[in-house]
Amino acid sequence: MSTKEKASEELLVEEAVLTQNEIVLFNDDVNTFDHVIDTLIYACEHTAEQAEQCAILVHYKGKCTVKTGEYKELKPRCSMLLDAGLSAEII
Repeated sequence: MSTKEKASEELLVEEAVLTQNEIVLFNDDVNTFDHVIDTLIYACEHTAEQAEQCAILVHYKGKCTVKTGEYKELKPRCSMLLDAGLSAEII
């Protein structure tokens, strides 16, 4: 592989990384574990186990990345979380 090809490949990898966003879910003192789990299953298409693990992480760590992808894919999912009364943002 030439130096030019390698530089081009590195640039493509860097661009791919830059287009990835995350939905971060934050802890609150209002919502129950069941509500958070049910909402993650609905909005982020988590399995029950994934949703439960995220809920536990949010509870003990204060926040958790619940979905990664392109902004246009994450925006409606984040809106569903917010509409359900959860605290989340896309970073």
